[in-house]
Amino acid sequence: DISKENRSNLQSLGYEFMTKIQEKSLPHILQKKDIVAKAQTGSGKSVAFGLGVIQNLQPNKFAPQSLILCPTRELAMQVANTLKELARFIHNIKVLTLTGGMPYHPQVHSLKHKAHILVGTPGRVLKHLQEENFDPSTIDTFVLDEADRMLDMGFYEDMEKIIAFLPTNRHNMFFSATYPESFLDYIQTIVQDPLFVKIEDEKDLDIVEEFYQVNKEQKQNLTVKALSNRYKTVMIFCNTKIQCDDLADYLEDHQLQPLVLHSDLEQKDREETLILFANKSYSILIATDVAARGLDIPSVDLVLNFDMPHESETYTHRIGRTARAGKSGKVINFCESQYLDRTKYDQIDKLLNNDLKIIEPEFSTLYINGGKKDKLRAGDILGALTAGLDIPKQSIGKIDILPRCSYVAIALPYYEKAYEGLQNNKIKNRFFKIYTR
Repeated sequence: DISKENRSNLQSLGYEFMTKIQEKSLPHILQKKDIVAKAQTGSGKSVAFGLGVIQNLQPNKFAPQSLILCPTRELAMQVANTLKELARFIHNIKVLTLTGGMPYHPQVHSLKHKAHILVGTPGRVLKHLQEENFDPSTIDTFVLDEADRMLDMGFYEDMEKIIAFLPTNRHNMFFSATYPESFLDYIQTIVQDPLFVKIEDEKDLDIVEEFYQVNKEQKQNLTVKALSNRYKTVMIFCNTKIQCDDLADYLEDHQLQPLVLHSDLEQKDREETLILFANKSYSILIATDVAARGLDIPSVDLVLNFDMPHESETYTHRIGRTARAGKSGKVINFCESQYLDRTKYDQIDKLLNNDLKIIEPEFSTLYINGGKKDKLRAGDILGALTAGLDIPKQSIGKIDILPRCSYVAIALPYYEKAYEGLQNNKIKNRFFKIYTR
């Protein structure tokens, strides 16, 4: 059972009701049963396995007790933040993130000071293990998050090597959005007789899917038409990064301002792109599957498949970006004949009859040249804006604090006031450089 202190912390974090995956998996997780859970990104799975990790933690044992593997750095950071929130009622619990794209030696230094929970990507975790930077013998809980994506991304050998380092007597939790045969075969090599937890057809009830048979030359114009319904948040999937860039140029020519996410972007640019989309400073994100894998992107109003994916599992992951946390969602699919063989399509007139309306974002973002390493906290920025500049608290959106910089979303009516005010006033008794985004 969840402790009284744990329940109180959950209430303070705004968790009032369990999601379906939490309701079905938590009783087994708390009993330390090995589980394989089928759950979409955004269904509450991080809280489900996170509560199991926290509940069984020994705070006075300063050694790695849990290892969580994620397919991408971004998801690992989000999972680590969730775990820190879930564990904040316990004194001196340390959650350490071990991912590529970050300096290696500071991670080695942090590992020497011990951590209770390790969250990382397979490549970087394996390197630390091979160089004996931490002792895996104390790990009693092992989690694979977005496990099917990790297999798709070629982490099979790395995961095999990591598992060989771990004690055989441990609690295993595997979360996956799909159950492809390769994934099920792989699980059987790791654990015997796990409990399978599935949330059947959870998304289908909340998603409206439309399929349009189109020519390649129509797709850019039809995208503009589809966006005329003033969706607040839209994610568009293309199969190539060139197509992403071309579509972004076309939308900009039609007064629409999209963000683009693909593998050519440097890590810091990927990070900033996700922050700007998550804090609602931009309404449209165009992405490839490679760039979007393993990302915990907030629920969007519309998923538009500019190009249809080649595999059904990929389609499932794409549409899982909408209709999350009890919300409804919509999916529009542009189908060229070679991508999908369907007997019935929606009438193209549904899209052609729309008049263009500009999608206005709710917020715009300020970049602050200071972060965690500068001892800057979200409360410091919030105080500088509310008490210092008299900006209403409800007009301040998401605040993201990174090691060397911070981002704060400001409602458009107060954006200029916030920008000018922070340029001329101190935050935590210091002047920081402020930039627009």
